[in-house]
Amino acid sequence: MQHPFRTRLEQRRVVLADGAMGTQLYERGVGTDRCFDAQNLEGPHLVEQIHRDDIRAGAEVIETNTFGANRYRLGTFGLEDRVREINQKGARIARGAREISGEAVFVAGSIGPTGRALQPFGHATAQDVYEAFREQVAGLLEGGVDLFILETFSDLLEIAEALRAVRDACDLPVVAQMTFAEDLRTPQGYSPEQVSELLTTLEVDVIGANCSVGSNTLLEVSQRLLAAGAPAVSAMPNAGWPTREGNRVIYLSSPEYMAEMARRMADEGVAMVGGCCGTTPLHIRVLRAALQVPAASRVEAIRAPEPEQEGGEAGNVSELASKLGTQRVLSVEIRPPRGANPTKALEGARLLKDAGVDAVNVLDSAMSRVRMSALASSVLIKNRVGIETIVHFTTRDRNLMAIQSDLIGAHALGIRTVLALTGDPPSIGDYAQSKGVYDVDSIGLIRIIKMLNSGVDIGGNSVGAPTRFLVGCALNPTAEDLELELSRFRQKLEAGADFVMTQPVYDAELFKRVLDQTAPIDVPVIMGILPLQSFRHALFLHNELPGVKLTDAVLERMDRAGAEGIPEGIQIAEEMIATCGDATAGLYIVPSFGRYEAAAQLVSNLLIPV
Repeated sequence: MQHPFRTRLEQRRVVLADGAMGTQLYERGVGTDRCFDAQNLEGPHLVEQIHRDDIRAGAEVIETNTFGANRYRLGTFGLEDRVREINQKGARIARGAREISGEAVFVAGSIGPTGRALQPFGHATAQDVYEAFREQVAGLLEGGVDLFILETFSDLLEIAEALRAVRDACDLPVVAQMTFAEDLRTPQGYSPEQVSELLTTLEVDVIGANCSVGSNTLLEVSQRLLAAGAPAVSAMPNAGWPTREGNRVIYLSSPEYMAEMARRMADEGVAMVGGCCGTTPLHIRVLRAALQVPAASRVEAIRAPEPEQEGGEAGNVSELASKLGTQRVLSVEIRPPRGANPTKALEGARLLKDAGVDAVNVLDSAMSRVRMSALASSVLIKNRVGIETIVHFTTRDRNLMAIQSDLIGAHALGIRTVLALTGDPPSIGDYAQSKGVYDVDSIGLIRIIKMLNSGVDIGGNSVGAPTRFLVGCALNPTAEDLELELSRFRQKLEAGADFVMTQPVYDAELFKRVLDQTAPIDVPVIMGILPLQSFRHALFLHNELPGVKLTDAVLERMDRAGAEGIPEGIQIAEEMIATCGDATAGLYIVPSFGRYEAAAQLVSNLLIPV
């Protein structure tokens, strides 16, 4: 007799899974310093209530609270000897919630990666992780799961061992899901086609993607998995990118946006949808309603400094310093390459220099995605192109010693302008298991740079000739908690920031009000401009990119623009510049998708005499 879940898949109607267990535990008071899986023992009624809320919202599949319940992850909390107990209890809690609700939902045993890198990149062997997964599978089977969901894997070798552990123990259905970055590859570099090819040979029922960077990326991954011949495809995206407001983590995608993207996934042939981090019962309720309604219509420049003489002066100051306050400064963002080939970044910088740009901003592994070092990229651009670089420098990856060492080294290599940032948390990036350092935040970083400019490190020890950095700070005029944002901004100014760069602005009136609230600002403000490409692009930025919020009017304009999205986006950007330009000292232009030609064209338009 065929398993009921496999029969359900054959009905060709989308299966709706639940939302994020971890998000709900966090929202209900379980701190991130505690073991979420241990709540099966410490707070079973809380876990059961979350399951019941998801069932009431319309979920047909609920996942056990066991994502990290393997010996390695539990060992972090001293619980490695309670693996089977926690997994068994997790399955029984979910079954109990089903019985109380009276709904015919499937209980899926959730299994996540061990957090250990396999040989040859790490020390764990395939047999090590197999035994850890086999132990977890045994507990879930004892608790009575109906199927298994293997999720958030980045390494095909590791998920293969998890599948082997399941298949050696039972023949229950398996949903196997990898996590993908914005370049549509897993953090280990596997494409959707490679994922489909391997997992199809391993007796899985559904191949899919979860977590990752949001609905937009998972739609594209799903399309490629389907085209590659996956037997059935699942998609369980995060509710956009996470951002921190005060002491809380907020996810940006609205239920309506996720529902619209889910309808598109269903139209493409995705068999199973749900949500990962940030997804709440409200999201699931809206998804359920959307998937039952036919989608009739849908929102379709520095000169290389003189080398420092041994024991001599520290070299030139930032050329940007002499321009700020005397002319409108134009800077454009450059993303370092994913690999060791800097050609695209160098060609982009050269194009922008020829267009008349004063400087380029070089990102420091934004969104916690691994890229070439911002410092190395900046030195290459400065030496080979001859344009000033504004280096984005985060405290995410460096302790106090590394911060000072890198800054001193950067100064010796001719870097003079730094944008001080705290940095996106590693949990949203390529290596979610890695830990952020955060010895200091951006405010502390500004103070450190100012001390180096005085000739001493933070311990008061002489560093010889003082550095001559120009240091900037960030301001987000559209922050959800504007009071907190402005409080931190004032602290950055007090710490000694020399200039300000804002997040992209789409609301002129809001931008002016924020500047009024911070007045008087005694340092130059450079306004962020991100030209929109299409309505889909606008929706993505509004719902999934931290720190960016569009107005309803801008969204409506991009919707009406249709195929003319790029010129309309340029027009909106130019209107924002015309309205707010007098209140700023310059513009920070962010090109989408590495399209430096579009940024160069916008710069050329701005430099044409009126």
